[in-house]
Amino acid sequence: MKFNTKAIHGGQKHDIAYGSVMPPIYQTSTYAQTTPGGHKGYEYSRTHNPTRHALENSLASIENGNFGLAFSSGLASIDAILKLLKPGDEVISTNDLYGGTYRLFTKIYEDFGIKFHFIGMENTEHIEEYINNKTKLIWVETPTNPMLNIIDIVATVKIAKKHNVLLAVDNTFATPYLQRPLDLGADIVMHSATKYLGGHSDLVMGALIVKDKELADRLYFIQNASGAICGPQDAFLALRGIKTLHLRMQRHCENGKAIAEYLVNHPKIENVYWPGFKTHPNHNTAISQMDDFGGMVSFTTKENNYQEAIKIVENLKIFTLAESLGGVESLAGHPVSMTHASIPKEEREKAGIVDSLIRLSVGIEDKEDLILDLKRAIG
Repeated sequence: MKFNTKAIHGGQKHDIAYGSVMPPIYQTSTYAQTTPGGHKGYEYSRTHNPTRHALENSLASIENGNFGLAFSSGLASIDAILKLLKPGDEVISTNDLYGGTYRLFTKIYEDFGIKFHFIGMENTEHIEEYINNKTKLIWVETPTNPMLNIIDIVATVKIAKKHNVLLAVDNTFATPYLQRPLDLGADIVMHSATKYLGGHSDLVMGALIVKDKELADRLYFIQNASGAICGPQDAFLALRGIKTLHLRMQRHCENGKAIAEYLVNHPKIENVYWPGFKTHPNHNTAISQMDDFGGMVSFTTKENNYQEAIKIVENLKIFTLAESLGGVESLAGHPVSMTHASIPKEEREKAGIVDSLIRLSVGIEDKEDLILDLKRAIG
């Protein structure tokens, strides 16, 4: 079954009660039993819910995994992965990553005795310098947030397997429409399903997908024991969003390319970060592991100051100044004051997240309108 078909039918079956084409929203906390322990596969909705189950089957299908897990947020799903670790363990992470992930790592799990190394992973050979017998997890975002760096998944897989270390890939920016890390050898794929998978800015959700049953069982236990599950209404919305993922991503990619090419030729713009450029440091890696380059674009102005960036994002009319990304509508953000404010300034700037950086989530509107909006705002 090819991807477009999987997005609609993967892991799904018609409702057995009335033949409903879409899985019903099972808005229930508990299920009737005929005798203690005698039930139809569901007993309590923290543990299992038919609507969530349908979504988890869909997630597994589109990522070519065997097991999917849906959580109440992207951070809840990352939290579940970190609960696989114990005090004294070490994690190697890219230094250009979502601010909420950095905050969870440093403000919560460092206090529990987990050590984190934040490094540039564009050259994967750099990773081995930090591996020792305490290293248990390599955390990768690719493309990264917000600098759109590309990390070679295959090369990182070789390092992880050589040292018997788990490799988790945050696939939020690419989605399985463009990139499938499990096929390349990663152990865990993570999504903020709030973003492209849901696609309509109307839910908050996280997801994990794995192939290995033992690893899945450990994560299912953590999901149930910790309780950070998504509700059935959000599961229904995410499942609905996935059914149009392939159509939306085509337009996101088309519009992202048009916006990146407009900005790179603008006299007031200094740097444009988009992996589709041949000048991108890891462009060839992007070609090898992605089917297209996505709808995320970041840029800095030649004036390179905080106030200029603020003026631009405040002057946008079609691009909405807002947190998040991946919805049908175009969004603009200022990472330093918004999504990455929790990262110390010195660490931000090491990764290139400077005061003038603006991140665009390019939606599926007409590209001519989006370009005109940027033209008016930038001046």
